Amino acid sequence: MLFDFANALIFLVVGFGFVLFSLLASRLVQTVHPTPEKLTNYECGEDPIGSPWVRFNIRFYMVALGFIIFDVETIFLFPWAVVFKDLGLFAFVEMMIFVAILLVGLAYIWAKGDIEWVKPQSPWAEQVSAAGAKAKPLVKEMSYAD
Repeated sequence: MLFDFANALIFLVVGFGFVLFSLLASRLVQTVHPTPEKLTNYECGEDPIGSPWVRFNIRFYMVALGFIIFDVETIFLFPWAVVFKDLGLFAFVEMMIFVAILLVGLAYIWAKGDIEWVKPQSPWAEQVSAAGAKAKPLVKEMSYAD
């Protein structure tokens, strides 16, 4: 029994030793020539211009969260489907409750309009724009001059 743990310990020590050896060898062999071009951020081959504080539309996050929630939840259906015949009626009813909860969540985000990429404006926003009122930004624009 103890011999099995010794094998795992030896494997871990050899693994850590290999990692340390690789890091030390690369540190000894590398050449260091920092230039301003090498020290700039790499942006997919493009020169970084402008402020890094860019506002993204909340729609990106809402669509991503909706996708992740339903994607992760549907992963739970696969193990259940594999052993479906062995589980019986109770597991079937339990999974149908689970699917019903998912459908309620889908109906909620659908009714809220979060699935639509371009969300229609509310009548209140149309009244405000028709009255000529200019909305003030909620967050002050950030700049390096501040």
